[in-house]
Amino acid sequence: MLSEALAQRGHKVTTSVKHASPWTWLLFAAIVAHIIVVTRLQWDIHRGLGTASYDVGLYDQGIWLLSRFEAPFVTLMGRNLMGDHASLILFFVVPLYWVFPGTETLLAMQAVVIAAGAIPIYIFARRVLNSSLLGFLFGVVWLVNPAVNGTNMENYHPDSFLGLFVPIAMVCALSKKWRAYWIALVLCLLVKEDVVLIVLPLGALIALRGDVRRGIITMGAGITASLAGMYLLMRSLIGVPTRNGWRIPFGGVGGFINETFTNPTNVYRYLTSEGRLMYLWKMFAPLALMSFLAPEIAAVSFLVIAFNVISNFWYQFHIEYHYSIVAVPALVLAAVVGAARLPTRWKYGVVCVVAASSLVAGHAWSYVPFRASEMPHWGAQHPIAIAGRDILKKLPDDAAISVHYSLAPHVAHRKEIYQFPNPFRIVLYGTDISREGERNPRADGVQYVVLSRQKDPDTEKDWAKASVDFVEYASNEHWQIFVRRSP
Repeated sequence: MLSEALAQRGHKVTTSVKHASPWTWLLFAAIVAHIIVVTRLQWDIHRGLGTASYDVGLYDQGIWLLSRFEAPFVTLMGRNLMGDHASLILFFVVPLYWVFPGTETLLAMQAVVIAAGAIPIYIFARRVLNSSLLGFLFGVVWLVNPAVNGTNMENYHPDSFLGLFVPIAMVCALSKKWRAYWIALVLCLLVKEDVVLIVLPLGALIALRGDVRRGIITMGAGITASLAGMYLLMRSLIGVPTRNGWRIPFGGVGGFINETFTNPTNVYRYLTSEGRLMYLWKMFAPLALMSFLAPEIAAVSFLVIAFNVISNFWYQFHIEYHYSIVAVPALVLAAVVGAARLPTRWKYGVVCVVAASSLVAGHAWSYVPFRASEMPHWGAQHPIAIAGRDILKKLPDDAAISVHYSLAPHVAHRKEIYQFPNPFRIVLYGTDISREGERNPRADGVQYVVLSRQKDPDTEKDWAKASVDFVEYASNEHWQIFVRRSP
């Protein structure tokens, strides 16, 4: 019985492959090309010392520790990896580190999962629009979207998984494929505690479309996972449920609401400052504003976009960073559904306008897969990068070290590594901000320090204090290694 079932399944797969549309093959070619372009560029940036402790080295160290069955206390930031964010999805990355440990693995995986997000979008658009060509165009719309590529090129973040899981979850919900939907929803909830900002409106959409019970379960699952992530996991590890409450202006949620009613002019000036209106334009313009043809689906992105605009954290309201990718699937799928609602004679024209607008926006606002200007970075063959990678070979594998931030992702596979001036002077370390500037007792255990010969004034000052306990161990034209003096 089992052999017959497997044979039938194999026959179906073979038949599907044989009869696949040329547009299907073309989309897969575009996806593969996108992965190769992004991965090669990201690897070149990394090997040219263009990555750093935040936000590459800390994930590399944390996942490496997990792969060695150690607690993922990341000394690069002074916190448990799961205390920073409830990113349980990273446990699924651990097996990769048994075979291919390293930053390159994270960057390549990020490129793969984000590009793969085009697949569910293509499948849905092809079915709803009854055209492989139009499905292909929407797949390309995803691949060239500036917010999608902003996440791709911003170091490494677990949020990249949402570039695949959210499209799958939304497509399954819209298609009423509930078994696959629940699997995709669980995967979404494992990525990060704040994915509730997408899950809540997604549940509301499902309920409004007639599946009230499933919609309520979705919203309840989102709220439960978020609260569990913050109050059970994160608070148990770092003492607080979140370290990002300060990002709400006017003193927090209550202060923002109070300011809205007592001084709305001030709130208006705030919400229209620092490029927030341009952020909104860059989110909607690539789709030629066609997401509004299906406003109920576009509304799934509302909470994410609203919180990004309200935030006083500059990075959140700029598409070059990872905070926006989670909102893009709803906007793209809204454009798909909206196009399907139009008369046939308008459908092709609207989709072509969306594709053209996305290509123009991608050219203007993205670095990949094609760009108006080169991504500024040192390549792997830059002399300073070559010298940096060369001198790191002189460090013992298990030594406790403090290094220049750009070197950290290259030597993070150890239990104790710090970004200088940590731990000699606490900077962006741990959970207690009142200790900023103090000396961490862990400084006494640091065996090696690696610094650039070209030091900024703060680094010169910090090293002047710490250097009394160290002597030069190795050096080249651009870098120096210092070892602790013998007692």
